[in-house]
Amino acid sequence: MIKFKQVFLASVLASSMVVTPVFADDVSNLQNSKNAAQSEVNSLQSELQTLIEKMSKLEDDLVSTGQQITQAQDDLTVAKEKEHQQYEDMKKRIKYMYEEGNSTAIETLISAENFSDLLNKAEYVQNVHSYDRKQLQEYIDTKQQIADLKAQLEEDQANLESMQSDYEAEQTTLSNTLESKKEEVADLDEQLQAAVAAAEAKRQAEEAAKAAKAAESTKSNSTVASTSNSGSQTVGNTTNNNGNNNTTVTPSAPSTPSTPTVTPDTSNNNSSSDNGGSTYGNGSAILSAAAAYLGVPYVWGGTSGSGVDCSGLVYLAHQACGIPITRNSYSQGSGGQAVSDPQPGDVVCYGGHVGIYAGGGQMIHAPQPGEVVCYTSVNYAYHWYRRYW
Repeated sequence: MIKFKQVFLASVLASSMVVTPVFADDVSNLQNSKNAAQSEVNSLQSELQTLIEKMSKLEDDLVSTGQQITQAQDDLTVAKEKEHQQYEDMKKRIKYMYEEGNSTAIETLISAENFSDLLNKAEYVQNVHSYDRKQLQEYIDTKQQIADLKAQLEEDQANLESMQSDYEAEQTTLSNTLESKKEEVADLDEQLQAAVAAAEAKRQAEEAAKAAKAAESTKSNSTVASTSNSGSQTVGNTTNNNGNNNTTVTPSAPSTPSTPTVTPDTSNNNSSSDNGGSTYGNGSAILSAAAAYLGVPYVWGGTSGSGVDCSGLVYLAHQACGIPITRNSYSQGSGGQAVSDPQPGDVVCYGGHVGIYAGGGQMIHAPQPGEVVCYTSVNYAYHWYRRYW
C-alpha cells in the first residue's frame, strides 16, 4: 500500500511538471522581447537627446547669425548715409569751383607772397581734392565690405536653416519610431503581465489539484489500514475487541501557495502636475504682451518691434511681465512647469518651435522667415505645454 501511494504521488508531480515549464518559457520569452524593445527605446531616446542638443546649438547659431545680419544692415545703412553726405559735399565744392571759374584755387595761388608760400598753398589745394577723393573711396570700400559681409551672413543663415530642416525631419522620424517602440514595450508588458497571471493561476490550480489528490490518497490509505487492523484484531484476539478503538485520521489542509507580486514597468510614464499657485492674471498679461507683436515680421535673433523669432517672441512676452525665461526655444520647452490643462499664457512647445497659448486651441507665434507673428491652431501631432507664471 505504501508503494502504491508513492507511485501515485510521483505520477501527480510528473503530470504537473509537464505543463508548468511551458508557461515559464512563455514568460521568459516575453520578458526577453520586452527587454530588447526597452533597450531600443533607451537607444532611441539617447539618439533623440543628442539630436535635440545639436538643434539647440544650431538655433543659437541661427540667432547669433541673425543678430549679426541685423547689425550689418544697420552698419550698411549708416555707411550709405555717410557716403551720400560725402558725395553731396563734394558736389557742392565742385559746383562752387566751376561757378567761380576755379578762381578760388587760382586766387589762392596768385596771392602767394613768395615761392615757398606758393608751394604751400598749392599743396593745400591738392590735399583738399585728395582728401575728398580718399574719403569718398573709403566710404565706398566700407559700404562694399559691409555688403559683402551681409551677403556672406545671409548665405550662412540659409545653410543653417537648411540644416535645421534636415534636423527637424530627422527628429520627426526618431520621435515617431520612439513612440512606436514605446507602444511595443507597453504591449509586451501587458502580454507579460497576462502570461505571468496565467502561469500563476495554472500553478495554483495544479497545487490545489495535487493537494486534493494527496489528501484523498491519504484518507483512502488510512481507511484501508484501519479496516485491515480491525479485521486482524478480531481474528487473532477476540478478547481485545472492546479495547480496540478505530482512529479516524484527518489529513492536514495543504498550505496556500504564495502569489508573487508582479509590478508593472512604469519607467516610461511621465507624470506632471500643474502649478496650483499660478493665477490667470499672469497668463493673461503674457498673452497680451505677445499679442502686441502681431504683424511683426519674423527675423532670426530678433527681439524688438522690428522683428522677432519664435523664442524671441516668447522671451519678450514673459520679460514684459517681469518673468525670467531663457532665450532658446529648446530651453523654453524643457523649463518651467509641465501642465496638462493649458491656460492662456502657457508656452506651447514643439521640437524646435514655441508659441504662446491663446486658449480655444489657438496660439500666437512667429512662424518662420518670410511670415509675421500671427494666430494659428495648435494642430501639430506632437506638442506639450510649459508654464512659467
